[in-house]
Amino acid sequence: MTRPLRIGNASGFYGDRFDAVREMLTGGPLDVLTGDYLAELTMLILGRSRLKDPGRGYATTFLRQLEENLGLAHERGVKIVTNAGGLNPAGLADAVRALADKAGLPVRVAHVEGDALPAPDGFLTANAYLGGAGIAACLRAGADVVVTGRVTDAALVTGPAAAHFGWGPEDHDALAGAVVAGHVLECGTQATGGNYAFFGAHDLRRPGFPLAEIHEDGTSVITKHDGTGGVVDVGTVTAQLLYETAGARYAGPDVTARLDTVRLTRGGPDRVRISGVRGEAPPPTLKVGLNRLGGWRNEVVFVLTGLDIEAKARLVKDQFADALARGSAGPRR
Repeated sequence: MTRPLRIGNASGFYGDRFDAVREMLTGGPLDVLTGDYLAELTMLILGRSRLKDPGRGYATTFLRQLEENLGLAHERGVKIVTNAGGLNPAGLADAVRALADKAGLPVRVAHVEGDALPAPDGFLTANAYLGGAGIAACLRAGADVVVTGRVTDAALVTGPAAAHFGWGPEDHDALAGAVVAGHVLECGTQATGGNYAFFGAHDLRRPGFPLAEIHEDGTSVITKHDGTGGVVDVGTVTAQLLYETAGARYAGPDVTARLDTVRLTRGGPDRVRISGVRGEAPPPTLKVGLNRLGGWRNEVVFVLTGLDIEAKARLVKDQFADALARGSAGPRR
């Protein structure tokens, strides 16, 4: 049997914890480090950035993170896969190559495109959600860093897993298992307690980012690096598994994962095994996201619902105070 593939996550959104890349690279062994930077709103933000500078349109935070950590990833043999390319994956890939050249690192950089569509009149962006096939092709060709545009969040996991284990498009059950693992990882620390109602027994001021140990048959174990905050248990994984899903069939461009077949079992402290996942053929069409300038601006709102509102409010206050204290002690990001 091929050994398990250890895939970690270091970003659940554009603007997530800056130090997470270094934390994941230094916290324990990894084979692949992923970063999800693209929410639907992010595509609008990147579209506005591209209006100001056609050479932009990608997540600049990721490039700054690599300035500090590309050498570390290369030294440890960790491949990096991210959708931070946004609307300009080729531009970000070129910037990463320039960074590697400046640092004298023999890093092979590839990018995936094909998601961009002609935007209808009145719209700023139009992008299809691609699967992991392009990522897998890049890794099979020897890439160390793979930059994509709009792919599904789970594609950041299905692509590396397919490349590592040699899965083809008909390996529906294995791909479905990887989709479920990718869905658990995609939002970062939501899987380690950040999206969990029953949080009182754990310190969540600075939860660790999750990782998945994926096996050749598509089963996986969700865990985190030893010594990091938060918790991984059946409850936290269930909470994230049900996040942004709507029914038993979770359709994507790689496979349709049957969420009603998922089995979660505790495998030890901060270890949850995902097994039994069945897959079906993907739908014949792709999802497309459109953005336009609507004339509105947004604000940040902390939405606290359910039981223990006072305790939740105290947690948010503690998290916010901790983040401000750390920010004031170091360089501005």
